[in-house]
Amino acid sequence: MMRFLLPLFVLGASIATANEPFRPEMGKFPPLEKAHSYRGELVFVDHANRRGSLRVQGAGTYFRNAPHPIALLPYGIVRYHGAPADLRDIPLGTVLHVWAFLPPDPKISAVPVLPVNNKDKIAGYSGIGVAPAENHVLRLEDEPSYCQREGLVWKLSELEIKNNEGMILASRGLKMGVDSKTREENLTFDEATRIWRGRECLGVTDLIAEGTWPASGKKSLGGQGVLLGITWKPTPDGVFTRFHISDIWLDEAAEKRAAQNQTATHKAFIRSRWMPAWVDAVEYGKFGRATVTATLFGGMDTSLYADFQKGSSVLVNGAENTLKHAGGGYGPAHMASKGPIRNVTQASGQPPLGSSGIQVQFETDLVIEGIRAGRVVRIRPSSWPQVQVPREEYLGDSSNAEDRFPTPDIFPKY
Repeated sequence: MMRFLLPLFVLGASIATANEPFRPEMGKFPPLEKAHSYRGELVFVDHANRRGSLRVQGAGTYFRNAPHPIALLPYGIVRYHGAPADLRDIPLGTVLHVWAFLPPDPKISAVPVLPVNNKDKIAGYSGIGVAPAENHVLRLEDEPSYCQREGLVWKLSELEIKNNEGMILASRGLKMGVDSKTREENLTFDEATRIWRGRECLGVTDLIAEGTWPASGKKSLGGQGVLLGITWKPTPDGVFTRFHISDIWLDEAAEKRAAQNQTATHKAFIRSRWMPAWVDAVEYGKFGRATVTATLFGGMDTSLYADFQKGSSVLVNGAENTLKHAGGGYGPAHMASKGPIRNVTQASGQPPLGSSGIQVQFETDLVIEGIRAGRVVRIRPSSWPQVQVPREEYLGDSSNAEDRFPTPDIFPKY
């Protein structure tokens, strides 16, 4: 008979922090230590507006928790498989770790604005903390990214299997040393679970065929250290909260390969959508000329930042806080400002989360409305390809409010 244990997350290892509500200021990167942290399953994505919904974990009946809307801050960082990512890269059902704040400006929030004490309210069978007002996200990362950043692994204790599915008894703890806070929990797996070993992608049946796992029964796994991809699936037997293993990375080579693949995906995405930044200062000249200083947002691959070189040229377009391009009836390049880079500087010390610490100063002879101090922009070095982005990812001339958050009216009538 399989053992059922309370998930370690319910017992406190990843329960939301009790920080006082904090509202970021426009034009300033907020301190991570003031963020409210929680954990949940991704159940909806609106990639064009960098928002979605999570089923947030509390101490109650998980499947009854209503989806909770979240929005990424313009400088919000997403990590998937240990690499930079966009919200669109993450499959629905993935369990994510969240660090978030109150909306910086409730009047233009892309998601519902809730009472500031909402995380302290009890929601029926769902318990407390399942709908925090802190729904503007600074950092969003999946389980492997969280473990790699914190120096953690999942230690597998015991396997029980029948008909190519079953449970693994495991605990999440320090990769090196002893962690007294770890608690064991049961995680399910099935025939769809992917097992990564070096460059191989294996299935449960492959491990059974080679004798690594038994076809049925129990086997001790001896505390084997791995990385796990965690999702949620409907659970039988009246279990309140139990999570599912989507992926197992057995070795470092497999982990690195997953990160390399995701990094390549994200680099191609940023080169086609332009690097996000915000404007620190504008020195206006005559007849539309200006010298602009902007800070590039953080969380990107270093090779992308290296493309911003003194003497090269850039295109700059205004953007919304959702990072959706603003202005231009034919895409972002239509009304973008152009000009040479006069200087690129790197701030000393560790930049706050969300910032790269890199400032780019450029000149232009046509400064557009979206380029003002404190405003979000997107910047493209001239060495990046000029492509046309999908219609839902830019606003046009901003005369139509529904460009920001489309309604069902966008669909044709027959």
